Amino acid sequence: MQTLSYGDVKAAVERVADHVRPVAIAPAEPVHPRALLGAAGTEAPGGPDGPAAPGHELFLALEFLQHTGSFKARGARNFLRAHREAGTLPAAGVTIASGGNAGLACAWAAGQQGVRATVFLPETAPKVKVGRLRGYGADVRLVGSEYAEALAACEAFAAESGALASHAYDHPLIAAGAGTLLEEIHRRIPGLDTVVVSVGGGGLFAGVATAAREHGVRTVAVEPENCRALDAALAAGAPVDVTVDSVAADSLGARRVSAAALHAARQDDVRTLLVPDAEIVRVRRALWADHRLAVEHAAATALAGLTGGGYRPSPGEKVCVVLCGANTDPTDLV
Repeated sequence: MQTLSYGDVKAAVERVADHVRPVAIAPAEPVHPRALLGAAGTEAPGGPDGPAAPGHELFLALEFLQHTGSFKARGARNFLRAHREAGTLPAAGVTIASGGNAGLACAWAAGQQGVRATVFLPETAPKVKVGRLRGYGADVRLVGSEYAEALAACEAFAAESGALASHAYDHPLIAAGAGTLLEEIHRRIPGLDTVVVSVGGGGLFAGVATAAREHGVRTVAVEPENCRALDAALAAGAPVDVTVDSVAADSLGARRVSAAALHAARQDDVRTLLVPDAEIVRVRRALWADHRLAVEHAAATALAGLTGGGYRPSPGEKVCVVLCGANTDPTDLV
């Protein structure tokens, strides 16, 4: 297993400084599902008072305002800058398989380093992501119906062309870059107790949890019920392949979680949750109706960990939910 340390995150902070947008933090009212989900026209689980205890403080990390529309810009910048420093960026450029967001970030970071990016996506990738990738100048190749098929094609291309193979989540440089987000959140919210993130392949979670542990901050990892690679790995004792079938699969549809994410999930200061698609959809629509925030289903997944009653903050607890991306088609929000 490629290990991930807090030192890796600190090194990433230096590489991404002045090249990524500092995260915006928005205070929000404590989660009471009836208020948050009222726009959906239904009373949320837990009754009219909601499942969360009153008196906690809630913050939203608006990381979807990041370059390329998601946190992935951090890991991509760290990965390519580290290879530039080591003199290991080949003339053939970089290649990556992605559900969309990691490819966008890779293409953006490659442009910063003056190298070519070839991005493999499933044929099911949202058109908005495909269009934006081409706008960044990437060579976009659509292969198969799942991320795993795009990954196989990417690996074959790297072997044939000599391009540097990046990864959407399973690399310590990628995860360490994502962990820089927690460093910023921790500085911005004195006394932070808990950070809540959504999980697909586990790059964001592994990086954030590694940094959070250093600062004594609890991490809550939230997955869709039908994209549960981390949950399955915990049950099996090792990363295993799972089927993926969720409204959030375009971003959280990794078939297998990283070993680094599994290691992070086994720590005492981490809690893992599953949420149903119906809750994810309700939260995403409510974020638009109540706050005019148009985010991906993956971003709504993290907040659904609170609204569905899976995690109940204690009185006085300071909780920050990461809204990780907004590369979505907003037409179904109206």
